[in-house]
Amino acid sequence: MTSAQLGIMLAIVVYLGFMLYIGISFSRRNNTVDDFYLGGRKLGPFVTAMSAEASDMSSWLLMGLPGLAYLTGIADAGWTAIGLIIGTYLNWLIVAKRIRRYTHVCNAITLPDFFHNRFRDKSNLLLLISAVIIVIFFIPYTASGFAACGKLFSSLFGIDYLPAMIVSAIVIVGYTATGGFLAASTTDFIQSIIMSVALLIVLGYGVMTAGGMGAVMENAQALPGYLSMTLTHNVETGEAAPYGLLSIVTMLAWGLGYFGMPHVLLRFMAIEDDRKLSLSRRVASIWVVISLAVAVFIGVVGLSMSKAGVIPTLTGSDSETIIVRIADVLSQHGFLFAIVAGLILAGILASTMSTADSQLLAASSAVSQNILYGVFHLNIFGKASMIAARLTLVGIAVIAVFLARDPSSSVFQIVSFAWAGFGAAFGPVVLFSLFWRRANRWGALAGMLSGGAMVFIWKYLVKPLGGVWNVYELLPAFIVASLFIVVVSLLTPAPSKEITDEFDQVAAMK
Repeated sequence: MTSAQLGIMLAIVVYLGFMLYIGISFSRRNNTVDDFYLGGRKLGPFVTAMSAEASDMSSWLLMGLPGLAYLTGIADAGWTAIGLIIGTYLNWLIVAKRIRRYTHVCNAITLPDFFHNRFRDKSNLLLLISAVIIVIFFIPYTASGFAACGKLFSSLFGIDYLPAMIVSAIVIVGYTATGGFLAASTTDFIQSIIMSVALLIVLGYGVMTAGGMGAVMENAQALPGYLSMTLTHNVETGEAAPYGLLSIVTMLAWGLGYFGMPHVLLRFMAIEDDRKLSLSRRVASIWVVISLAVAVFIGVVGLSMSKAGVIPTLTGSDSETIIVRIADVLSQHGFLFAIVAGLILAGILASTMSTADSQLLAASSAVSQNILYGVFHLNIFGKASMIAARLTLVGIAVIAVFLARDPSSSVFQIVSFAWAGFGAAFGPVVLFSLFWRRANRWGALAGMLSGGAMVFIWKYLVKPLGGVWNVYELLPAFIVASLFIVVVSLLTPAPSKEITDEFDQVAAMK
């Protein structure tokens, strides 16, 4: 092992060890299932903000977005970033405070709990179906995170993919299963800082080695359509291609996904004081704008680094390794620089782990809290309930590891599909549950099923037709789910007075 690899390994091992330490230190605070899955609603405003955004971004921020900008210019990556920024801000502005208050009033600690209690669903259908949807989309989503970690270690140190992936999974499961929600949120907060530092170091070093900002802009302007928001650079022909309204709408549609992300919504539910959500919104929005803008520009800088011969010219999916390549070049300048490179790579790990731990908790709560306890009424209390929660989490992780055993699987296609699934199945139901008094359980059930089904239908049957049908499946599925909620709610009996009185109570809160 070279001194550069040793420095990188040292930084990553220290980082992983620190994450495990946090999990162990928080394990004593988990006395109830409510503590394990929602942290006893004790999150502060800064941890709420940063952990929500870190759990949301995943490795897509440090790998997918820069890679996209590197290949085709700023249009695709830029409009996606704008959609995510708008979605983030609106989610904090519209949903955060209302769902914190509503889940407190109706005594819900998970998203399926909220749907069940909000509509007084004695049949348990909402509870069961929403929990099943979480498991369907989160297990492969978590597997993609494990796979990303395994690929990173494998490419860095030349070790086999499978053991690298399993070790990464063990660390993530270790601190999540011991420390629960508080540990996941605290590590996510720390991981968001590491991600920020990594982005800034890479940007500064990249501009310097590429020949300065002037060289970066000159190289980008030399490629037709590269710096345009209405054109895109075609790699195969070297020409500019139109980037029309349909493409823009498709990329902006990513923002709709936020309204249905269980692991993000849980942060809103867990803050200690809903009056502090305004501060959390500002912190989260500023961080998202800066981090997404820097990530897109790193792709542009990476292009100039290739032109200057600092890193090789990257094609296809290799473009997603820009930051890994830059960290590798940085590590060659000496042991201390290798430590810094290790910090950058820990940032990629952080972006992946901060999402995977939250997904594990959400999927685990869906099985143990919502299906076993809520649907099948397995009454487990005290320490036994904590053991059941942890065993469920470990069991789900084992399944995710099994699914991630093949290194050839596409990480980001899975992320895109799962994002659409949650956004369409839960997003409209969340919004109508919080803001429409007439919504009932039949409408919520119809919206959930139609949204989830339309994601599959559009992706595999409609989208392949191409042309105007080539739209990100989240957008049509979100619209269909919203229509089903409205139509079915109006065609079926109105909600009871108990339900509407609770709605009015929450709406009247100041």
